[in-house]
Amino acid sequence: MPTFRRLLLGLLVLAILATPVVAVLNGWVGGQHWPMKRLQVSAPFAFVSQEQVRIAAAPYLKQGFFAVDLNAINARLQALHWVERVEVRKQWPDTLIVQIHEYRPLAVWNGKQMLAEQGSVFTMPKTRLPKLPAFNGHPLQAQDMVAFYAKAQPLFQSVGLGIAELSISERNAWRVVLSDGLVLDIGRNDADGRLARFVALLPKIKREEPRRLVHADLRYTNGFALTWRAVPAPAPAEPITNPQEPA
Repeated sequence: MPTFRRLLLGLLVLAILATPVVAVLNGWVGGQHWPMKRLQVSAPFAFVSQEQVRIAAAPYLKQGFFAVDLNAINARLQALHWVERVEVRKQWPDTLIVQIHEYRPLAVWNGKQMLAEQGSVFTMPKTRLPKLPAFNGHPLQAQDMVAFYAKAQPLFQSVGLGIAELSISERNAWRVVLSDGLVLDIGRNDADGRLARFVALLPKIKREEPRRLVHADLRYTNGFALTWRAVPAPAPAEPITNPQEPA
């Protein structure tokens, strides 16, 4: 028998003998053998609960160690509200390890979404939200607004105030509304310097002026334009009458 035919016949016989072995291995590796029995979850659990993670991952734990679909689990967990990023891996012989990274909410974004401390915009959950400032701007400005807030908020907290609203106009001009209703127009240039000068003088300004400060325009080189509202006079007290003794 020619050498080529003997080689071909040998390969054919080997393939026939190997087929049942491959089928068996596929059945063991790709089936329900070596089931996943343990779920180990690491997360802050500030907004996502361990029960939510367990319910989302449970259907995949029925699959064998070699058959479990990590990409499918990742996608399922990533779809949960408040989840920024997921890391999923297997540990022999029966453990699924999940690490959840949650969004840390910083502000309500344009009234419809949420802005995270990481600078990413995400879908507003339907659950009850914590009290947060309102940010308004273009998505490309989100990172700049996070950085601005991180610098400005401590300044205002030093005088007992906080940022309630923050916005950037189409011309990149900053506007801040403080927790007491005071509106600040900061402009485009030297925002940090303008804020620092204003906050340093704000306690003195309020101490020396009885009227309520409602607006401050900081877009001046050597000062501010301030708008005041008169404090309403207290209502006159009603006279107190002594009721007559009953007859």
